[in-house]
Amino acid sequence: EHNPELLFNVDAYHVSMRRDSSASICEATVKVRVKDQVAHTVAEGDGPVNALDGALRQALGRFFPPLRKVRLTDYKVRIIDSATGTAARTRVLIQSSDGRREWGTVGVSENIIEASLQALVDSVEYALLRHRS
Repeated sequence: EHNPELLFNVDAYHVSMRRDSSASICEATVKVRVKDQVAHTVAEGDGPVNALDGALRQALGRFFPPLRKVRLTDYKVRIIDSATGTAARTRVLIQSSDGRREWGTVGVSENIIEASLQALVDSVEYALLRHRS
């Protein structure tokens, strides 16, 4: 749902992976809203999170040019409650940099892609808020 207090909203996303005879291909589609404008982008990546990161940055880059300098520098996954097996909650830790500063963000969910998106979105929001100040 749209929150007008945020700089942007992720309205929808989809991540898929397919394999052909030579390689695995990960693709992410992201639909973001910035005020009353919508951007819908697709990106491929080395893995689902790389594709999601690329699609999110591609969608937001035209609205927020400073994001072009922001890079994901580290990505770590931790299982929070391993007793539940494959239904365990996952914590994703992301380190990002704009070439001058580094910061970390966290996402938590039973779904590793959802946790990754939370951390990616928080990283982008942090970068934009730092740039404004």
